[in-house]
Amino acid sequence: MAGIDSPKDPLVPTAWLAERLGDPDVRVVDATLPLVGQPGKGRDFYDAGHIPGAVFFDVNAIADPDTDLPHMLPSPAAFARDVGALGLGREHTIVVYDAHGLYSAARVWWSLRAMGYRDVFVLDGGLRKWRAEGRPVDTAGPTPSPVAVSLAFEPDLVADIADIEQAIGDGSAQIVDARSSARFTGAAPEPRATLRSGHMPGAKNLPFTDLVAGDGTLKPADELRAAFAHVDLGRPIITSCGSGVTAAVLALALARLGRFDVAVYDGSWTEWGGRPDTDVVTGA
Repeated sequence: MAGIDSPKDPLVPTAWLAERLGDPDVRVVDATLPLVGQPGKGRDFYDAGHIPGAVFFDVNAIADPDTDLPHMLPSPAAFARDVGALGLGREHTIVVYDAHGLYSAARVWWSLRAMGYRDVFVLDGGLRKWRAEGRPVDTAGPTPSPVAVSLAFEPDLVADIADIEQAIGDGSAQIVDARSSARFTGAAPEPRATLRSGHMPGAKNLPFTDLVAGDGTLKPADELRAAFAHVDLGRPIITSCGSGVTAAVLALALARLGRFDVAVYDGSWTEWGGRPDTDVVTGA
């Protein structure tokens, strides 16, 4: 983790990145997705202004084309091809951000790590904090030089429906759901109308918004530890959410607490709540 002051922290501050803009060993990635219910596309945010030199990682395009589930991880070969086209080599230190502060950047941080990248970090506070500090933004996209990327995959960081069924059946892992409490309990409908409301049997709820400070930065370790008080940090953990985006925020927070081995359920509630053969419970 070349140049990172605290190798145990998966985030870097804006000042750290500002000092390294233009460093050939550092790559900056804009991973913005619209918030749930927000109009437009991530590219719209990028075109309106991004950190100079940042490439745009389209979460919905660098995805498995053979499923109707949103932004599922593609094959390692397809992923290597697409990130190679963005100039993201395994030898680079990669800093990912989004326009909201902390939202979809964590998804791309996790995706890169699941595909074997090591030096990947999230910009703490994202473009929101960067702009608030008066730092430069650009509207012209760079032309990245493609690189060859070797194939790699870290299966322990990716959970599928069979892993969830096993965790429910034998308690081998804790399931932590990042959706709002109202969606978790079933009191509020899902934004995807075809999905049932509620949660997986035995799942614990921790809305990802509880982990993010008012300025869009991730809360400090002591506050994160308090938020995860109902989770045994010494046991296996699988995070879930609506479609696998904010589940990665939980994984990022757990990495700040030293748990870099947390798996994200890629299909999340879109898969589980959209099937007729899965158990769904409601209430607290």
